[in-house]
Amino acid sequence: MREQWLELTSWIAPYAAELRLVASLVGVLLMAFVLRHVVNRLLRRFFAGVSGRAPSVEERRRVETVGKVMRHTSSALIMVVAVLVMLNQLGISIAPILGAAGVVGIAVGFGAQSLVKDVFAGFFLLVENQVRVGDVVEIAGKSGVVEQLSLRRTKLRSYDGSVHYVSNGLITTVTNMSTEFAFAVVDIGVAYREDVDRVFAVMRETAEALRESPDFGPKIIDGLDIAGVDQWAESAVMIRARIRTQPLDQWSVRREYLKRLKAAFDREGISIPFPHRTLMVEGGSSAPDVAGSIDAGMRSGRAARAS
Repeated sequence: MREQWLELTSWIAPYAAELRLVASLVGVLLMAFVLRHVVNRLLRRFFAGVSGRAPSVEERRRVETVGKVMRHTSSALIMVVAVLVMLNQLGISIAPILGAAGVVGIAVGFGAQSLVKDVFAGFFLLVENQVRVGDVVEIAGKSGVVEQLSLRRTKLRSYDGSVHYVSNGLITTVTNMSTEFAFAVVDIGVAYREDVDRVFAVMRETAEALRESPDFGPKIIDGLDIAGVDQWAESAVMIRARIRTQPLDQWSVRREYLKRLKAAFDREGISIPFPHRTLMVEGGSSAPDVAGSIDAGMRSGRAARAS
C-alpha cells in the first residue's frame, strides 16, 4: 500500500503546481457562488423587512423593485471580481487589463452611448419612484403591467399577454395608472326626453349600493362624483361621472357599475338611446320598402345561383 502511495505521489508531483492552480480556481468560483447566495439572501431578508414596514402598497412595491435591482447588481459585481481574481491567479496581470479597459472604454463609449443612456434612465426611474413592479403604465407607446424593471430595460405585459421590452433610454414620458388612487370614469348617454335630475339620482343610488357591497366596497375610496351634462350628442345627452378607487381597481369597479346601472335604468324606465336615421323621400308620401327590396334581391340571387 505504501509503495502504491509513493508511486501515485511521484506521478502527481510533476503536476502539483497545475493541480494547486486548478484547486485554487475552483475554490474562488465556489466562494463566489456562496458569497452571491449569502448576499442575495441577506438583501432579500433586508428588503422583505423594509417592505413589511411600508405604510402603503405603492411604497411596498417600490421597495421590492429596488430590492430586485440590488440583487442583480450585486450578483454581477461578485462575478466580475471573481473573474478578475481568477485571471490574477493564472498569472495575468489585472493592472494592464484595467488600464486597457479605460482606453477601450473611451473608444467603445461612442458606440455604447445608448447603453449608458439606458442605465442612467433606469437609475432615475428607480430613484424618483416613477415605475414599480406591478404597476400598470404606458411608456414609449406601449402599455401593460410592469413585470420586470432593471437598469437597462423595462418588461411590460399587455392585456392580451404580449410582452414588450422597452429600453429605459427610450422612455421620455411615463403614464402610471397605479399611483395613490385612480378614477373609474363613465360617460352615460340618455335620451333627450329624460329628466336629467332623475337620472342623476338613479346614478347616485346605484353607486352607493355598489360601495356598500362587500366585494367592491374596499375598492372604492369616495362616492360618485357627477361632473354633469358633458355634451349634447347626436342622439343622447351625455353625462360624465367618476368614482375614486384604489389603484388598479378602476377597471373592475367601472365594469360592475355600468352593469348595475344598465339594470337600474331598465327598472326605472330610463331610455338609453341609439342613433336614428330619418329618410326623406322626394315626391312620395311614404318611405320605400327597403327591407322588402333587400329580401327580394336576396331571394333572386339565391335562385340564380341554384339554376
